[in-house]
This record gives sequence, structure tokens and C-alpha cells, in this order.
Amino acid sequence: MQKYTKIYLDYFKLKPGEFVACEVCGTQATEIHHIHNRSHRKDLLNDINNLMAICRTCHIKYGDIKKHKPLLIKIHKKKLNG
Repeated sequence: MQKYTKIYLDYFKLKPGEFVACEVCGTQATEIHHIHNRSHRKDLLNDINNLMAICRTCHIKYGDIKKHKPLLIKIHKKKLNG
């Protein structure tokens, strides 16, 4: 398990294998997305504010497209604030 995946699961008190909803569409999340690219923001690599559970479809559709970053940040902040 990647360190950032463990950080995400621990923060939300989830266990490996437990259902984790995609923060964008609500289906089963399959990966943890770094909102700010890992190569550009190494300071945020393992910061929960930068780690978002996301399904593969949403990752392809929104993940690394700069114009969608504000939307992803807004969605993730809502998740963090419960």
C-alpha cells in the first residue's frame, strides 16, 4: 500500500478493502489522486489536503486537467469539512 493511500484511509478511519466512494461521482474509488501534481508540489505529497479518493473514470476525465483543479479542490474541501 502506498503511503498516501494509508494516510487517506487513516484520516477517514477506513480499513483496506472497505468501500471508499469517489469524491466526484460517488462510485467505488479505485485510486488516490494528488490534486496538485506530485512532481510540482512535493511539499503536498502526503498531505491529506492534496489526497482525493477518485474512480478511474473521473481520474481520466478530471485528474490532470488544469482547468478542473478548482472544482476538485472545492469537492475535496467539502469532504474534509464533513
